[in-house]
Amino acid sequence: MSDRLTAAGSVSVSSLHDAKERVRQVIDIVELVGSYVQLRREGRNYKAICPWHDDTRPSLQVNPERQSFKCWVCDLGGDIFNFIMKMENVEFPEALKMLAERAGIQLKPSRPGAGKSSGDEKQVLYQAMSWAEEQFHRCLMDAPEAEPARRYLAERKISPESIRKYRLGYAPDRWDWLIQRALNSEITAKLLETVGLVVRKQDSPGVYDRFRGRVLFPIRDVQGRSVATGGRILPHLANDNPAKYINSPETPLFSKSSMLYGLDSARDAIGKSRVAVVMEGYTDTIVARQFGFDNTVAVLGTALGDRHIRLLRRFADSITLVLDGDEAGQRRANEVLGLFIAEQVDLRIVTLPDNLDPADFLLERGAESFRQFLDSAVDALEHKLAAWQRKIGPRPTTHDANRVIEDMLGTLARAPRPQSSTPTQVRLREHQMLARMSRQFGLAEEMLRERLRDLRQRAKRPESSGEAEIAAEARPQDQPLSPLDRELLEIILLDPQSVAEFAKEIRAGEIQSATARQVFDHCCELHLAGIAPDFDRLMLDFDDPVIKNMLVDVDECAADKAAREQTAEEQADEDDLIKMKRPARVPLDIDGWRSALIKRIQHRDNSRRLSATVQSLKQDKHEPQDELELLNQIIAQERTRQGITLPTEG
Repeated sequence: MSDRLTAAGSVSVSSLHDAKERVRQVIDIVELVGSYVQLRREGRNYKAICPWHDDTRPSLQVNPERQSFKCWVCDLGGDIFNFIMKMENVEFPEALKMLAERAGIQLKPSRPGAGKSSGDEKQVLYQAMSWAEEQFHRCLMDAPEAEPARRYLAERKISPESIRKYRLGYAPDRWDWLIQRALNSEITAKLLETVGLVVRKQDSPGVYDRFRGRVLFPIRDVQGRSVATGGRILPHLANDNPAKYINSPETPLFSKSSMLYGLDSARDAIGKSRVAVVMEGYTDTIVARQFGFDNTVAVLGTALGDRHIRLLRRFADSITLVLDGDEAGQRRANEVLGLFIAEQVDLRIVTLPDNLDPADFLLERGAESFRQFLDSAVDALEHKLAAWQRKIGPRPTTHDANRVIEDMLGTLARAPRPQSSTPTQVRLREHQMLARMSRQFGLAEEMLRERLRDLRQRAKRPESSGEAEIAAEARPQDQPLSPLDRELLEIILLDPQSVAEFAKEIRAGEIQSATARQVFDHCCELHLAGIAPDFDRLMLDFDDPVIKNMLVDVDECAADKAAREQTAEEQADEDDLIKMKRPARVPLDIDGWRSALIKRIQHRDNSRRLSATVQSLKQDKHEPQDELELLNQIIAQERTRQGITLPTEG
């Protein structure tokens, strides 16, 4: 009998363990994951575009029954704690605190003298931003010196309801207004500098306010936390400050290339319509919301980039870019088109007439006219070709035609070569564009396809061989499970009571993977303590992302195996009932599977030890007596391996 079941030991339930269990009972993984990415129901599970790799179709799977997630491309999986650790780039203690706060659970304070973690430091920064947002908002609402800001917003038709809903603020035209208010709080100048609200002086000690004489628009992350600020200078101060708009600089909380204004409050509307409308200004977005267009967001003083596209793709199937009708707007459309093509996202372009911005258009012509423009938005490739046609005229020269063809095919070439898994809409768009160019320029469609293949081949990147390579860096690294070790864990997860039988027959050295050994040892400890080592308990006990990912992987595979077996048995039983040949059998014979696996593991270990003994004998460095002993060991091991018993006397 293994010493695992005879050794004295127990599994204690610590206060940390209790806190994890309380948090897990309150937080539903579907709601949690859904607050970061758009989930779709698919059978008993949910699926979403994976946020950790360049996903072209929903690869992230959420299992509400097991309260687990798994991306099979990234090979990342786990529970609510792992999900937060990965999304927020924090360690387990910070993830636990964040989830406890979300669940409204008060955790016991850490021991005195313990240093602050990175998660604690981030929470302090969030608190500083929230404090500053409140100061600016109260100033706009109540302070006499904010009257010019209130008049400006009224002139721009920003309603009082929107001011309150989006927490707009005002920074007085003073160098130290915010700094002075911080003196009467727990917020330090260092904190304000870290979040980008004050700037350190270069020619003397001290700091000064970054935002002065500006209407302020709080910028939030997808979870609705204040992370930055955008400021619009009041018109009567514009001569002293040429920068009409300024945003917070890059900080530990804010990256303008991966955030969009208003996405936190637009995500539900975008999720319902599956369409995101992207504008260029805060005011445009707020006015559009006042007219009922709740799926609008805005870029943050930068061009729409690939990170923005991947962020939007979590929630939307189609993105409509609303641009001014001037030349700069046309140029911006062409700049981002290649990115959308490369990401295989449906991009549509709306060009407003008379150089109107969205806010002015809505205020002058109303919601219905704006909706008609959105509904008539053309595919971005069509928009690009139409722009070329206006430029080269109805009778282009051969040189101009070649320029158009090369430019259009070069844009198309940025998309991966269509595969069987490529969405039908993407393949159809490419086919239609090539057919149209063929008709317009009098070239054979096959010639255009050949040129497109050539351009794709030249631009082929190493990553294009598959999504798995793109996501490789995100994968946790560990020694892979051997097939027998995997089966061992599969059986335990399907039938936790099997641990007792395994522990009697299998020695520690017979399990090859260190991760599998660690899990198996813990299962034995739980069994000794009278606790069933089921999936929920194991996920609660382990914090290591590698182990949790492995457990989710093995659990899903075991469940699929059991389901396939049951389906096969049910089908066989149906046939037998018809043919009246045999009664129904119990699906998935765990006992038989376990017994057979024990024999295979023991056989593997015997073979390994036999090989080691033979190798030792081949070294020819032993005394005759030792060689005889080794030969006897080989004979005994071979008898054991083949199941031959020694003869008895008599």
